[in-house]
Amino acid sequence: MWLFLAFIAVPLIEIALFIQVGGAIGLWPTLAIVVLTAVIGTWLLRMQGAVAMSNLRRSFSELDDPSEPLAHGAMILFAGALLLTPGFFTDGLGFALLMPPVRRVVFEQIRRRVHVQRFEMGGRPPPAGDDVVDADYQEVDPERSEPRGPDRRLH
Repeated sequence: MWLFLAFIAVPLIEIALFIQVGGAIGLWPTLAIVVLTAVIGTWLLRMQGAVAMSNLRRSFSELDDPSEPLAHGAMILFAGALLLTPGFFTDGLGFALLMPPVRRVVFEQIRRRVHVQRFEMGGRPPPAGDDVVDADYQEVDPERSEPRGPDRRLH
């Protein structure tokens, strides 16, 4: 139901804002602002996206919980979609989502509502099966023909 209301309300808000801003400053300045916010938003999106990817890589390399960097990356991606959508309301939401403090608040709200049942990092040991070989070994030095290793009686 909320999604349906958003699909109805957002275009109506955008149309109302276009009429108000266009009436106040004129058509061409209004269109210039829309194009300029898309360009600035794309530039900010690239910068914030690079930071988010860096944080995600760091969390993987340090074996930290990657949920926060992943959520920030998703919000940055959503902000980019909002900034590329023509309109003042969507631009405002997009620019707000590009600010890290706003993303942190949104992430905390999401974290309160989502309960993770299980989280694992790293691989599991391979199951014992046909691909596991249990064997003894011995090293043979080519210069010395006497074996080294746990089993010397084979020589």
